[in-house]
Amino acid sequence: MVYIVTYEQLFICTYANPNTYEDIVKTVSPGYPVRTMNDSSPGQTAVSAESAQAIAELFRALGDPGRIRIISALVDGRKNVGELAIASELSESAVSHHLRGLRLMRLVRTEKVGRHVYYTMDDDHVFEIFRCGLDHVKHS
Repeated sequence: MVYIVTYEQLFICTYANPNTYEDIVKTVSPGYPVRTMNDSSPGQTAVSAESAQAIAELFRALGDPGRIRIISALVDGRKNVGELAIASELSESAVSHHLRGLRLMRLVRTEKVGRHVYYTMDDDHVFEIFRCGLDHVKHS
């Protein structure tokens, strides 16, 4: 079994036999959720070449501080390019450039209201990825 124990958004992964399961849970603060994945089921823990490439591209898209600041600004809700430029302390041109890449990676989406275009996070997964990264940095 692979036991994934969540503790303040840090993931502690370990391979253990069923006899050590209780020991693993005891080392983590009580009350945190514990999820298990069975190693014997194929494909659950292995990553295909295509999935690995897609995940690498996702992290590459998030690998720029400007893009992270844009996503950070979108946590509060939809914003247009001008508002994102002010919030992220980047030029409107740079924000537009970054938004194009984030849109292609389906991390942000557009909402047109009249003549104005607003950007929001594509879904809750983007927020969770951002929040986990922020929690990890703050915890370190």
